Amino acid sequence: MLRSSAVSSLLPWLLIASGSYLLGSIPAGYLAGRFCDVDIRTKGSGNIGATNALRVLGKKWGYAVFLVDFLKGLVPVVIALQWGASVGVQPLTAPGALAAFCSLVGHSFPIWLGFKGGKGIATSAGVIVGLFPAAFLICVGAWLLLFTTTRYVSVASIAAAVALPTAVTILFLLQRADWLALLVSIVMCALAVWRHRSNIARLRTGTEPRFERKKK
Repeated sequence: MLRSSAVSSLLPWLLIASGSYLLGSIPAGYLAGRFCDVDIRTKGSGNIGATNALRVLGKKWGYAVFLVDFLKGLVPVVIALQWGASVGVQPLTAPGALAAFCSLVGHSFPIWLGFKGGKGIATSAGVIVGLFPAAFLICVGAWLLLFTTTRYVSVASIAAAVALPTAVTILFLLQRADWLALLVSIVMCALAVWRHRSNIARLRTGTEPRFERKKK
Protein backbone atom coordinates (compact mmCIF):
# COMPACT_ATOMS: atom_id res chain seq x y z
CA MET A 1 0.00 0.00 0.00
CA LEU A 2 2.85 2.35 0.93
CA ARG A 3 4.73 1.48 -2.26
CA SER A 4 1.63 2.16 -4.37
CA SER A 5 1.18 5.55 -2.71
CA ALA A 6 4.83 6.46 -3.36
CA VAL A 7 4.54 5.52 -7.03
CA SER A 8 1.33 7.52 -7.47
CA SER A 9 2.92 10.58 -5.88
CA LEU A 10 6.01 10.23 -8.06
CA LEU A 11 4.10 9.67 -11.28
CA PRO A 12 3.17 13.34 -11.96
CA TRP A 13 6.82 14.35 -11.62
CA LEU A 14 7.89 11.63 -14.05
CA LEU A 15 5.21 12.79 -16.50
CA ILE A 16 6.38 16.40 -16.20
CA ALA A 17 10.01 15.38 -16.78
CA SER A 18 9.38 13.04 -19.71
CA GLY A 19 6.67 15.18 -21.30
CA SER A 20 8.79 18.34 -21.07
CA TYR A 21 11.81 16.57 -22.56
CA LEU A 22 9.82 15.14 -25.46
CA LEU A 23 8.15 18.46 -26.20
CA GLY A 24 11.48 20.26 -25.97
CA SER A 25 13.11 17.71 -28.26
CA ILE A 26 10.85 18.53 -31.24
CA PRO A 27 13.47 19.76 -33.78
CA ALA A 28 11.48 22.60 -35.31
CA GLY A 29 14.41 23.99 -37.30
CA TYR A 30 15.33 20.61 -38.71
CA LEU A 31 11.71 19.85 -39.66
CA ALA A 32 11.33 23.26 -41.31
CA GLY A 33 14.46 22.59 -43.32
CA ARG A 34 13.23 19.19 -44.41
CA PHE A 35 9.96 20.78 -45.50
CA CYS A 36 12.07 23.04 -47.73
CA ASP A 37 14.22 20.10 -48.92
CA VAL A 38 17.21 21.41 -46.96
CA ASP A 39 19.17 19.71 -44.19
CA ILE A 40 19.75 22.77 -42.03
CA ARG A 41 22.52 20.95 -40.19
CA THR A 42 24.69 21.24 -43.32
CA LYS A 43 23.98 24.92 -44.00
CA GLY A 44 25.02 28.14 -42.32
CA SER A 45 26.25 27.51 -38.79
CA GLY A 46 24.88 23.96 -38.85
CA ASN A 47 22.64 24.74 -35.88
CA ILE A 48 18.94 23.76 -35.91
CA GLY A 49 17.83 26.85 -33.97
CA ALA A 50 15.83 29.86 -35.10
CA THR A 51 18.84 32.04 -35.95
CA ASN A 52 20.25 29.59 -38.48
CA ALA A 53 16.75 28.87 -39.80
CA LEU A 54 16.33 32.59 -40.38
CA ARG A 55 19.63 32.79 -42.27
CA VAL A 56 19.12 29.65 -44.36
CA LEU A 57 15.34 29.43 -44.86
CA GLY A 58 14.28 33.08 -44.66
CA LYS A 59 12.16 35.18 -42.33
CA LYS A 60 8.93 33.19 -42.62
CA TRP A 61 10.51 29.93 -41.51
CA GLY A 62 12.90 31.58 -39.09
CA TYR A 63 10.08 33.28 -37.19
CA ALA A 64 8.00 30.08 -37.24
CA VAL A 65 10.89 28.08 -35.79
CA PHE A 66 11.39 30.72 -33.09
CA LEU A 67 7.71 30.56 -32.14
CA VAL A 68 7.68 26.76 -31.89
CA ASP A 69 10.92 26.74 -29.88
CA PHE A 70 9.53 29.49 -27.62
CA LEU A 71 6.36 27.50 -26.95
CA LYS A 72 8.44 24.39 -26.19
CA GLY A 73 9.73 26.26 -23.15
CA LEU A 74 6.58 28.13 -22.16
CA VAL A 75 3.89 25.44 -22.40
CA PRO A 76 5.41 22.72 -20.16
CA VAL A 77 6.40 25.28 -17.52
CA VAL A 78 2.90 26.79 -17.37
CA ILE A 79 1.22 23.37 -17.20
CA ALA A 80 3.63 22.18 -14.50
CA LEU A 81 3.13 25.32 -12.41
CA GLN A 82 -0.64 25.03 -12.65
CA TRP A 83 -0.50 21.42 -11.49
CA GLY A 84 1.81 22.35 -8.61
CA ALA A 85 -0.49 25.15 -7.49
CA SER A 86 -3.51 22.84 -7.59
CA VAL A 87 -1.92 20.29 -5.24
CA GLY A 88 0.00 22.76 -3.06
CA VAL A 89 3.57 21.84 -4.00
CA GLN A 90 6.32 23.65 -2.07
CA PRO A 91 8.36 25.45 -3.19
CA LEU A 92 5.91 26.78 -5.73
CA THR A 93 8.45 26.86 -8.55
CA ALA A 94 9.51 23.20 -8.19
CA PRO A 95 7.29 21.70 -10.94
CA GLY A 96 8.04 24.58 -13.29
CA ALA A 97 11.76 24.29 -12.59
CA LEU A 98 11.69 20.58 -13.48
CA ALA A 99 9.74 21.28 -16.67
CA ALA A 100 12.12 24.11 -17.60
CA PHE A 101 15.22 21.99 -17.14
CA CYS A 102 13.84 19.01 -19.06
CA SER A 103 12.52 21.08 -21.97
CA LEU A 104 15.90 22.80 -22.34
CA VAL A 105 17.70 19.46 -22.20
CA GLY A 106 15.29 18.15 -24.83
CA HIS A 107 15.97 21.10 -27.13
CA SER A 108 19.73 20.96 -26.65
CA PHE A 109 20.02 17.17 -26.79
CA PRO A 110 17.09 15.75 -28.83
CA ILE A 111 16.99 11.98 -29.02
CA TRP A 112 15.74 12.20 -32.62
CA LEU A 113 18.93 13.86 -33.90
CA GLY A 114 21.58 11.93 -32.02
CA PHE A 115 21.40 14.35 -29.06
CA LYS A 116 22.68 17.25 -31.20
CA GLY A 117 20.24 20.15 -30.94
CA GLY A 118 20.05 23.92 -30.75
CA LYS A 119 21.49 26.39 -28.28
CA GLY A 120 18.16 26.89 -26.50
CA ILE A 121 17.79 30.68 -26.58
CA ALA A 122 14.22 30.73 -27.96
CA THR A 123 13.23 27.88 -25.63
CA SER A 124 14.87 29.71 -22.73
CA ALA A 125 12.81 32.79 -23.58
CA GLY A 126 9.65 30.71 -23.23
CA VAL A 127 10.88 29.33 -19.91
CA ILE A 128 11.64 32.84 -18.65
CA VAL A 129 8.14 34.08 -19.51
CA GLY A 130 6.61 31.10 -17.71
CA LEU A 131 8.91 30.95 -14.69
CA PHE A 132 10.41 34.45 -14.31
CA PRO A 133 8.01 36.88 -16.04
CA ALA A 134 9.37 39.85 -14.09
CA ALA A 135 12.89 39.15 -15.41
CA PHE A 136 11.82 38.78 -19.04
CA LEU A 137 11.95 42.47 -19.97
CA ILE A 138 15.44 42.80 -18.49
CA CYS A 139 16.69 39.85 -20.57
CA VAL A 140 15.00 41.20 -23.72
CA GLY A 141 16.51 44.63 -23.06
CA ALA A 142 19.99 43.12 -22.71
CA TRP A 143 19.52 41.14 -25.92
CA LEU A 144 18.28 44.12 -27.93
CA LEU A 145 21.02 46.41 -26.63
CA LEU A 146 23.85 44.03 -27.49
CA PHE A 147 22.36 42.96 -30.82
CA THR A 148 21.80 46.56 -31.91
CA THR A 149 25.33 47.61 -31.00
CA THR A 150 27.23 44.51 -32.19
CA ARG A 151 24.92 42.79 -34.75
CA TYR A 152 26.05 39.48 -33.24
CA VAL A 153 23.15 37.23 -32.21
CA SER A 154 25.53 35.12 -30.13
CA VAL A 155 26.78 38.13 -28.13
CA ALA A 156 23.21 39.30 -27.54
CA SER A 157 22.13 35.80 -26.46
CA ILE A 158 25.03 35.43 -24.03
CA ALA A 159 24.25 38.87 -22.58
CA ALA A 160 20.61 37.91 -22.08
CA ALA A 161 21.69 34.66 -20.43
CA VAL A 162 23.92 36.53 -17.98
CA ALA A 163 21.17 39.09 -17.32
CA LEU A 164 18.77 36.32 -16.21
CA PRO A 165 20.42 35.27 -12.91
CA THR A 166 21.24 38.93 -12.25
CA ALA A 167 17.57 39.86 -12.54
CA VAL A 168 16.40 36.84 -10.53
CA THR A 169 18.95 37.65 -7.80
CA ILE A 170 17.34 41.08 -7.47
CA LEU A 171 13.90 39.46 -7.30
CA PHE A 172 15.22 37.02 -4.67
CA LEU A 173 16.55 39.88 -2.53
CA LEU A 174 13.18 41.57 -2.87
CA GLN A 175 11.54 38.28 -1.79
CA ARG A 176 9.72 37.97 -5.12
CA ALA A 177 11.54 34.76 -6.10
CA ASP A 178 12.55 31.67 -4.11
CA TRP A 179 15.93 29.94 -3.89
CA LEU A 180 14.95 27.30 -6.44
CA ALA A 181 14.08 29.93 -9.04
CA LEU A 182 17.49 31.52 -8.44
CA LEU A 183 19.22 28.15 -8.84
CA VAL A 184 17.37 27.43 -12.08
CA SER A 185 18.34 30.84 -13.49
CA ILE A 186 22.01 30.15 -12.76
CA VAL A 187 21.83 26.71 -14.40
CA MET A 188 20.08 28.21 -17.45
CA CYS A 189 22.78 30.85 -17.76
CA ALA A 190 25.57 28.29 -17.49
CA LEU A 191 23.91 26.01 -20.07
CA ALA A 192 23.39 28.86 -22.54
CA VAL A 193 26.99 30.07 -22.26
CA TRP A 194 28.32 26.50 -22.56
CA ARG A 195 26.19 25.87 -25.67
CA HIS A 196 27.68 29.03 -27.22
CA ARG A 197 31.30 27.95 -26.74
CA SER A 198 31.80 27.52 -30.50
CA ASN A 199 30.45 31.04 -31.05
CA ILE A 200 32.82 32.37 -28.41
CA ALA A 201 35.71 30.68 -30.21
CA ARG A 202 34.66 32.28 -33.52
CA LEU A 203 34.30 35.68 -31.85
CA ARG A 204 37.87 35.40 -30.64
CA THR A 205 39.13 34.62 -34.15
CA GLY A 206 36.89 37.21 -35.81
CA THR A 207 35.00 34.64 -37.91
CA GLU A 208 31.59 34.87 -36.22
CA PRO A 209 28.95 35.99 -38.79
CA ARG A 210 27.01 39.19 -38.15
CA PHE A 211 23.48 40.09 -39.10
CA GLU A 212 24.20 42.98 -41.45
CA ARG A 213 21.76 45.84 -41.86
CA LYS A 214 20.04 45.75 -45.24
CA LYS A 215 20.90 48.62 -47.53
CA LYS A 216 17.97 50.77 -48.60
